[in-house]
Amino acid sequence: MRDKTCIVGVGETEYTRWGRIERSEFQIACEAVLKAVDDAGLTIKDVDGLVTYSIDRNSPMAVAQALGIPQLRFASLYPGGGNSACGVIHHAGMAVFSEAANVVVAYRALCQGQFGRFGLGANRGVGSPTIGGAAAFTNPYGVMSAVQGYALQARRHMHEFGTTSRQFGAISVASYKHAQHNPRAVMNGRPITIEDHQSSRIIAEPYHLYDCCQENDGACAVVVTSAERAKSLKHKPVYIMGAAHGAGYRDGMDHHAKMDSSWSTAGLAEVAKDLYGHAGVEPKDIDVAQLYENFTGQVLMAIEDFGFCKKGEGGSFVEGGRLEWPDGDLPINTSGGNLAEAYIHGLELVVEGARQMRGDSTCQVEDAEIGLVVAGPGAAPSSALVLRR
Repeated sequence: MRDKTCIVGVGETEYTRWGRIERSEFQIACEAVLKAVDDAGLTIKDVDGLVTYSIDRNSPMAVAQALGIPQLRFASLYPGGGNSACGVIHHAGMAVFSEAANVVVAYRALCQGQFGRFGLGANRGVGSPTIGGAAAFTNPYGVMSAVQGYALQARRHMHEFGTTSRQFGAISVASYKHAQHNPRAVMNGRPITIEDHQSSRIIAEPYHLYDCCQENDGACAVVVTSAERAKSLKHKPVYIMGAAHGAGYRDGMDHHAKMDSSWSTAGLAEVAKDLYGHAGVEPKDIDVAQLYENFTGQVLMAIEDFGFCKKGEGGSFVEGGRLEWPDGDLPINTSGGNLAEAYIHGLELVVEGARQMRGDSTCQVEDAEIGLVVAGPGAAPSSALVLRR
């Protein structure tokens, strides 16, 4: 599939703190799709495929009906949440490459104000005498939300390799710095320092407030079509050099059942190996990266899994402004990412990856030719993309 399919359009609604969009989640899903199609220079009648996350409440059939898509030839749901961000683009690319569809739109919409915050613990057992499933092994011990589970992995990395909270903070500072150049970012106008990070309240040790992604309302969408068709469209094509998704042995297990070796990783080593093989590139070829930040420690582990440094060396790698635009060796999350632009389950990172390759990012990396996008670390089956201009 290398270079056979392209991203040709991106679209977003406004991004707000949770509870501040007054339109329905379904409405903003449709808005994002229409904006992406318009950005590509196409019409909704050109679209014949839709892809979203399996947990998205806005089904492809409902979106197709509402928007008047004449014929839906392909519909897909990638399993999961943030791990799906690149997987939905992979599915769209496979549909186009196989000629199952001609123009496929991947989308994600979140109205946490309408349906509840992701940061709240699930299956808390309130009003019930019992807790079932995997939660029965974690809730009794106080692991009831994502931050609590992922904090255990961060603590393990600190224990094994001497990683520090200040090193996690360097990732947060970089994302917030980039958001100051991005008027779409929820945290635009609110820069932070490493001292701000260190003094912010603990959410789940070792994670401070600024180690955690935002809780937002908003929607975004990405249009994929063939490289041949892309040549005649509105923007310069962004080629999908490579895509990979999946998981290693037992990487998809819950926090209570992980293998010893996977506790201090992002669970992405196998995906990274496949991705680089498909794209024909190495870590040294990557000019800019968008790395899903559910929490900062998982970003550091993803940096290791994708070979930018050896395992255990991520802490020293992220220091010294290395992740910051415009002078860093590996600028990451140049829109502000999940931490400071918006948390749209990571699909906004694909939008920013495409913008970097088109040359119209608000923190544009000079002469960037190849970009990496990585979906939810620590959540399987995860996914990743290599894009090129």
